[in-house]
Amino acid sequence: MKKSTLALVGAVFAMGVANCAIAKDKTIGVSWSNFQEERWKTDEAAMKAAIEANGDKYISADAQASASKQLTDVEALIAQGADALVILAMDKDAIGPAVDKAAAEGIPVLGYDRLIEDNRAFYLTFDNKGVGKIIAEKVSAAKPEGNFAIIKGDKGDPNATFLLEGMMEVIGDAVKAGTINIACETFTDGWKPDNAQKNMEQCLTSQNNKIDAVLAENDGMAGGVVAALAAQGMAGTVPVGGQDGDLAAINRVARGTQTVSVWKDSRQLGKAAGNIAAALAEGTAMDQIPDAVKWSGGAKGVEMNAIFLQPTPITKDNIGDAIAAGHISKEQACEGAMDGVNGC
Repeated sequence: MKKSTLALVGAVFAMGVANCAIAKDKTIGVSWSNFQEERWKTDEAAMKAAIEANGDKYISADAQASASKQLTDVEALIAQGADALVILAMDKDAIGPAVDKAAAEGIPVLGYDRLIEDNRAFYLTFDNKGVGKIIAEKVSAAKPEGNFAIIKGDKGDPNATFLLEGMMEVIGDAVKAGTINIACETFTDGWKPDNAQKNMEQCLTSQNNKIDAVLAENDGMAGGVVAALAAQGMAGTVPVGGQDGDLAAINRVARGTQTVSVWKDSRQLGKAAGNIAAALAEGTAMDQIPDAVKWSGGAKGVEMNAIFLQPTPITKDNIGDAIAAGHISKEQACEGAMDGVNGC
């Protein structure tokens, strides 16, 4: 099935998966790629709560941004008796032996938020191409022409490509027409904010500060971009986009230094993963997970079972929605806010 025909699901999906989560006394092993990022803590809390609510046990390991350590981590989770694995892959290719090991042991795998392009893994994420489109739409609406910088994620993560594809669907025609010039486009090792800041600093230096807008592929990196802009007195004058709904990013939106943070409600994603893992651990076939669709949009064209959730863009016009949802407090969101911010 083409990505354009995917059924994007939300509340209905969550209800369906909850109904199929029947595992009891199973062990769900979770391999995190780089737990230092703010958002994974939110994911973990929701995932762990769902797993324990199903009567199952949560065990985990943090690869600390090391693809090789992640392989060792997965082996350790299997040795601890994992009945199903949730893997946030550090590297799409390097994770292959871990899937092989799990398959050899008859343990189902859920690729969490990042693609593991293997039909032995279930794929759960938000519509990342759609996220890229939203970032580009909001930033280009604020700055429809000029020199753009694109700060991409880690080159080993397929999401970096999906996000870029979505961005180019929005600005591609303007790039061809010459009204938008991609002045800088760089991958960022490990999606790390400090690496993104260095990339942005190098971009500003190479372009003599003549950058009119920045498309950053997540909020942590957007923070690094804003720091680089601030050092040049440019923060708040250059539109910057990001994603994840990080608390600091939402506050930057309120302050006017970030234009949009595409909120992928990690609580929804984590809960869904816990429930899907429970069903897989109990023996439910991947194609029998409620609302699963067939998808083959990866680089290799492998047909997989997948579920894609819908993201929500947070701008100064709807910060109040994130506050009302309990994602962020008014105090956190509105500290130092500029005038006219919804909810502040």
